Amino acid sequence: MKYGEKAIKNVRLSTWENQYPKRDYEIDISFPEFTCLCPISGYPDYATIRIKYIPDEKIVELKSLKLYLNSYRNLYISHEESTNKIFAELKKKLKPRFLEVVGDFNPRGNVKTVIRVSTDQKK
Repeated sequence: MKYGEKAIKNVRLSTWENQYPKRDYEIDISFPEFTCLCPISGYPDYATIRIKYIPDEKIVELKSLKLYLNSYRNLYISHEESTNKIFAELKKKLKPRFLEVVGDFNPRGNVKTVIRVSTDQKK
């Protein structure tokens, strides 16, 4: 097993203390190389995952986020499930004031899918 594969296998989504917890500011992260496998066909699906959030006490550590998102590459998981699962994990870890996760999947079979999951509103 190569070192990158080991890092992905052992990933734990990490957080840091927000140095500005009283300030409302938005963090916008784009991950254009997301991939997973279709649970029906096994064909690869590719997407850009966009994460937008207003932190409270915690912010996500970017290297752990990169490895966490890479951990989906060998999972048989739908567009909807992967986007919702990423949202749920970030919401649980960060407890942000606002969170939105968008799975913008590349067309396959001439069908384009965009999944958007968010908390009720920006506060």
